[in-house]
Amino acid sequence: MNPVLRSLVDSGGGLVTRASAIQVVPAWTLYAAHRTGALLRVLPEVYVDAALINKRSVGAAANPFTALPPELRRRAAMAYADGRAALSHLSALDVWGLRQQPADEPMHLSVPTGAGMRTRPHLTVHQRRAFVVQPPQVVVRRGIPVTRLELSLVDGWPLLSAGERRASVIRAVNDRLTTPQRVGTLLATMPNLPERAEFFVLLNRLDAGCHSPLEIWGHDHIFNCPGMPTFQRQVRVQVGGRTMYLDVYAEPERVNIELDGATTHGDPRQREIDIRRDALLATLGILVVRFAHRRLVHEPTEVRREILAILANRRTDG
Repeated sequence: MNPVLRSLVDSGGGLVTRASAIQVVPAWTLYAAHRTGALLRVLPEVYVDAALINKRSVGAAANPFTALPPELRRRAAMAYADGRAALSHLSALDVWGLRQQPADEPMHLSVPTGAGMRTRPHLTVHQRRAFVVQPPQVVVRRGIPVTRLELSLVDGWPLLSAGERRASVIRAVNDRLTTPQRVGTLLATMPNLPERAEFFVLLNRLDAGCHSPLEIWGHDHIFNCPGMPTFQRQVRVQVGGRTMYLDVYAEPERVNIELDGATTHGDPRQREIDIRRDALLATLGILVVRFAHRRLVHEPTEVRREILAILANRRTDG
């Protein structure tokens, strides 16, 4: 490869566009590097160093774009956009750290209507009215323009399986990247979104203090059922110099109900942590009652009976 072109490719982290190349070398120099296989065209007028392509990737020969490392694939898409687009939908969720996008999944770009870009193999372009590639619709994250988080979550919702879509939203709220209220405000402006009612139910549960699918299950099938008292969620307490949050708390009886996920079962390290935590809470007179994932899901009626009996006994003892 021409040494000047090689220097340009290296300075671009293995990527070069035709527009930047012909500023320093004749166009035929770029085309020669392409013909010899030193550079591969991954998108119109976007080239990458062939050494960075994963030759063992399925479909690499037919579409080298899919064989690029994730970061380089994103940079190639943005180079093709040339300031006209932002990563969106599932690609934005990847940049936000909420879901890793597989290489065989199309990369998503959102552009203003009439931007002159079109969908290509493994690159889906979404034309949007009144869309501008600047705040507040777009933010820069990890050096890449992406749609703001709330829009990314709503865009990605119909493209994911039920489990994945819920996990992305739950993680975003748990990590304090957004709030159920902010997502709900945007969702209210999109009446035609598929499975919109389910989305609103999830936001309602998160706003009520649920932090996981298991807690949502508990809310719907155990704690929010007829005959059950009113519980507080994620109650903050301090004891022994530590700050703790109680999953489901019955304040009059001073009973904290913890929902143990399936992954905690049989983990001796987690069990030791739980024992120490429960002992500290006992110094405040708080009784911790734990229910395993299996019982919560398969024996909800029996779990409800046990909770009511424990609360009644605590009132009697008190």
